Amino acid sequence: MVLTADIDSHQLEVVDLESGLDAAAIVDRQDSLFREAVRGEHHAGAGFSEQDSWGKTLRLAFQCVGILYGDLGTSPLYVYSTTFDHGIGHPDDILGVLSLIIYSIILFTVIKIVFVALYANDDGDGGIFALYSLISRYAKVSLIPNQQAEDELVSRYNKHGKLSATLRRAQWMKNLLETSKSAKISLFFLTILATAMVISDAVLTPSISVLSAVSGLKQKVPGLTTDQIVWITVVILVALFTIQRFGTDKVGYSFAPVILLWLLLIGAVGIYNLIKYDTGVLRAFNPKYIIDYFRRNKKEGWVSLGDILLVFTGTEALFGNLGYFSIRSIQLSFSFGLLPSILLTYIGQAAYLRKHPEHFADTFYRSTPSAVFWPTFVMAIAASIIGSQAMISCAFATVSHLQTLSCFPRVRILHTSKRFQGQLYIPEVNVLLGIAACLVTVSFKTTTIIGKAHEICVILVMIITTLLMTIVMLLVWKINIWWIALFFVIFIPTESIYLSSVLYKFTHGPYVPVIMSAVLMMVMISWHYVHAKRYRYELKHTTSPSKVKELLERHYLKRVPGVGLFYTELVQGIPPIFPHLIENIPAIHSVLIFVSIKHLHVPHVDTSERFLFRQVELKDYKIFRCVARYGYRDSLHLEAEDFVSALVEQLQYYIRDVNFYTVDELQNISYPISRDHSLSREKPSGRHAIHAEEMITPIQSFSELTTLSNGGSNRLPQFQVSRMNINELSKIEEEQKFIQIEREKGVVYIIGESEVVAKPHSSFLKKIVVNHIYSFLRKNFMQGEKMLSIPHGKLLKVGISYEL
Repeated sequence: MVLTADIDSHQLEVVDLESGLDAAAIVDRQDSLFREAVRGEHHAGAGFSEQDSWGKTLRLAFQCVGILYGDLGTSPLYVYSTTFDHGIGHPDDILGVLSLIIYSIILFTVIKIVFVALYANDDGDGGIFALYSLISRYAKVSLIPNQQAEDELVSRYNKHGKLSATLRRAQWMKNLLETSKSAKISLFFLTILATAMVISDAVLTPSISVLSAVSGLKQKVPGLTTDQIVWITVVILVALFTIQRFGTDKVGYSFAPVILLWLLLIGAVGIYNLIKYDTGVLRAFNPKYIIDYFRRNKKEGWVSLGDILLVFTGTEALFGNLGYFSIRSIQLSFSFGLLPSILLTYIGQAAYLRKHPEHFADTFYRSTPSAVFWPTFVMAIAASIIGSQAMISCAFATVSHLQTLSCFPRVRILHTSKRFQGQLYIPEVNVLLGIAACLVTVSFKTTTIIGKAHEICVILVMIITTLLMTIVMLLVWKINIWWIALFFVIFIPTESIYLSSVLYKFTHGPYVPVIMSAVLMMVMISWHYVHAKRYRYELKHTTSPSKVKELLERHYLKRVPGVGLFYTELVQGIPPIFPHLIENIPAIHSVLIFVSIKHLHVPHVDTSERFLFRQVELKDYKIFRCVARYGYRDSLHLEAEDFVSALVEQLQYYIRDVNFYTVDELQNISYPISRDHSLSREKPSGRHAIHAEEMITPIQSFSELTTLSNGGSNRLPQFQVSRMNINELSKIEEEQKFIQIEREKGVVYIIGESEVVAKPHSSFLKKIVVNHIYSFLRKNFMQGEKMLSIPHGKLLKVGISYEL
C-alpha cells in the first residue's frame, strides 16, 4: 500500500508497514565485519602510541613496508625514462638529474612528510582531510551551521587545549577563518581539490606502475608490440580491481615480505651497477651539479623538473595511512628500509647510463643483470600491484571522508577487515576507478605520457599540504613565527617552480587528471552546495514550540503503540516536515524520537559519548530529540536493531539523570560520566555548562541505583538521593519501563525525503546545479534508508518539496 497526496506542492509518501515482506531478503545488509572490528583490541588510528614498546614498533615498521612503500618503491621503474624522454644531451646531465632526485627525496619526502607532516596528525590520522578536520576544531570553518557547544566536550575533540589569548597570531588566524566567508570557501576548495587529485591519482598509479613493470617483457620477447604490452596490462588491471572486494585484512603481513624482497633486490642491483659501471656518480651528492644542469639546459632543464616529481609519488598515501601505524614506526622503516634502497637504485641506474646513455628509454630493465631478470620482473609486477592497492584503498577512504563532509553522494561502504575498521571497499567507486585506469592505459599506451599526467596530482597535493600545514602551525601548534616562515619560504616557492614546469606541459598529459578532478569537484561542490542550502532552509523554517504544542493537543491526534524514529538532518529544532506528517496521518507513536546523524571533525567518537538527548516540551507526549555523533572514520553501518538498542539504552539513562538534577546542580557535576562509574575531573563551565545535561552518559541501571542509595559501596553523592522521594524514584522507573515496553512493541523508522528545486527566478547556473546535477546524483545513488540499514518493512517515508 502506498499513499500519496499533493498538498501545496508537498508530496507525502507512506510505505506499507504491514506488507509482510521479509526485510532480510530486501535490505542489502552490510557485512558484520565492522562489529567484529570495533570489538577488537584497537581500531585504526587509536591503538598506537608513540610510547609503544620497541617490539611493537618493529612489528608496525615491518607492516609499513607492505602498505605504504609499494608506490614509492616502484618509481625507479619509470623515472629516468620519463625524464630523459628526448635523450641525454650531455654526460653530466645524468649527474644533474641524479642530484635533483636525491635532494628532492630528502627535501619533500624525508624532511617535509616523514619528519614534519606526520606530527600534524589528527589524533593519529594523517592526510589532507585530517589536516582540514584538525583546523575545523580550532576554528569554525564549516559551511553547514550545525555546530554545537557540546561537541567540544567530546574527549577527542581538542587534544591540544584551548587557544591562548596571549598568542595573537593564533587568535588572528582563528578570527580570519571564522569571520571571512572567502577564507572558509578557499579552505574548503583547497581540501576538495586535493581529495579530487588523490582519487585521480588512484586511476593513474595502477596504470603507470603495472604498464612500466610489464614493459620489461620486451627485453626477453623483442617481438612484443606496444599494443600487446598494453592489453596484458589491461588484463592485470582488471584482475587488480576485481579482487578489491575481498579486502586486505592481512595486507601488512602478506605484502610486507614481497615489498621487502623487492627493496632488497633493487638495492642490491643498484650496488652492483654502481661498482661495475661508474662509482663517480656519487659526486651527485654535491648540489653544484644541479646548478650546472640548469645552466647547461636552461629551459629544457626547468621543464624536466616536473618529471623529477615522480620519485616521490605515493607520498600522499604514506601520510594518509598514518592512522594504521605510529610515527616512530614509519620513520624507522622509511629511514632504514625504503630510503637507502631507492637511493641505491637511482644511483645504480645513473652509473649504468653513464656507460650506456642510449638505453635511457628502459633503463631499469637494461641495468638489471640477466641472471636476476625474471625474479626482478615477477617482483616488479607484484610490487606495482601492491603499490596500486595502497592508492586504491586511499581513494576509498577519501570518498568515505567526503561523505562525512556532505560533499559526496551516498555510496555503499563495506568493511573488509575483522581487525581494522578503517579498511574499506566501495563497489561503485571501484568500478569507476577500474574503467578509468583501463581507458588511460589504452589511450596513452606509454609510461611517458601517463607519467606527465601523474605529475599534476603529485605537485598539487604537495602544495595544498604545505598551505594547510602552515595554518596548523599557526593555529594549532602555535610555534615560533620564524620556524613557520622558514617552512613556508622553503617549500612554497620550491613547489611552485615544480608546478610551473608541470603546467608548461599541460597539453602533454596533465590535462587528464585535471579533467577527472574537475568532474569530481563539480559533483562535490554541487552536492555540498545544495545540502548546505537545504539545511539552512530547514533551520530557518523549523517548527515553533507553539506550533508543536498546538499539533500535539489536537483532539483527533491518535497515539499508536511503539517507538518512532524520525530521521532529520537538523541538530536543533523540529523539522518543518513534521507538521505535514501530522496533518496527513494524524497519529504519532507513543515514543517519538527525532534522530540526527552528525559527523564531527574528529576521527572517532567514543560510544559512551555517541548520543545527546533533549526532551521536547509537553513531557507527557514522550517526544525527544537525539543527536548521534560519529567521527569521520566511524561507520554508520551498524544493523538498525543494534542502533536502536544502543539509543534506547542511552535514552533510559538520560531520563534517569535528567530527573536527578536541576540545571544548577548539573553545572556543579563533572562530566561526562562513564560506564566505569567514575567521574571526570573536568567540570563544564561558561557556555558549555548550560548544555551539560546533554553530556550525561550511562553509569548503571536503575536497580543498581537503588542499591547504591541504600548503602552500596559506590555511593552516589548524598544530595542526589536525598532530594528524591520514593514517589519520584518510582516515577522515573515507570517512565523507563514505559519506553522499554514500547520499544518491544516495535520500532518504525520515519525518513524525511526533501525534494529540492530552484526558485523560478533563480540564476541559470543555480537551476542547473539544483534541478539537474543534484537531482541526478540523488536519484542514481544510494538512498538514506540503505545507508542506515533500515528494514524496508518498517520504513515510512514522508516527502516534501522545497524551493531554494
